[in-house]
Amino acid sequence: NSSESHNCAKSILTSDRLQIVVTLSEFFNETWEAANCANCLKNNSEGLSNSTVEFLDLFNKSLTCFENNLQGQAIYLTPNNYTEVCKNCNETYRMLNDLYNNLQRLNRQGGESGHPTHLCIDVEDAMNITRKLWSRTFNCSLPCSDTVPVIAVSSFILFLPIVFYLSSFLHSKQKKRILILPKRIQSNASLVNIQEKYS
Repeated sequence: NSSESHNCAKSILTSDRLQIVVTLSEFFNETWEAANCANCLKNNSEGLSNSTVEFLDLFNKSLTCFENNLQGQAIYLTPNNYTEVCKNCNETYRMLNDLYNNLQRLNRQGGESGHPTHLCIDVEDAMNITRKLWSRTFNCSLPCSDTVPVIAVSSFILFLPIVFYLSSFLHSKQKKRILILPKRIQSNASLVNIQEKYS
């Protein structure tokens, strides 16, 4: 116990030239911190947090779904023909993806563990594996829910110039050019007429 006999603990820990016990202890502490392992645990570190348990459960269900839909067919499937996996596992994958996004959002605010950093490495790695399988291996995709509003807004913006020019053309008055002879020319002509009269 280092609190009771500090000199004894110090001599044991630093007895060899490499100080292997101290080095290993520092290595494991740094790895624990870098991997954000505390974010997978409850505040008092008495086990996995509820959100981590829920995520890992959904992760296992997703992998099971992938395996069940590939059993007996994997040999015959072409690389781009995983429609059964995409169709049957879509709901499970969507739930897992939504849960992961919610965990990220909550974690930025302190989350269940009280550590406002990244999610723990187990959760991040599990999600990376699932996303890689879903998008690269099975070539599945989630339809974007924002597609319709984006198309509507883009179409509106594209038609604005057409509407502007059309309305300005219809509401503007087409002015016809009217040639008006200057009065000076008329007066000169009347003088010529008067002079011809008297001559």
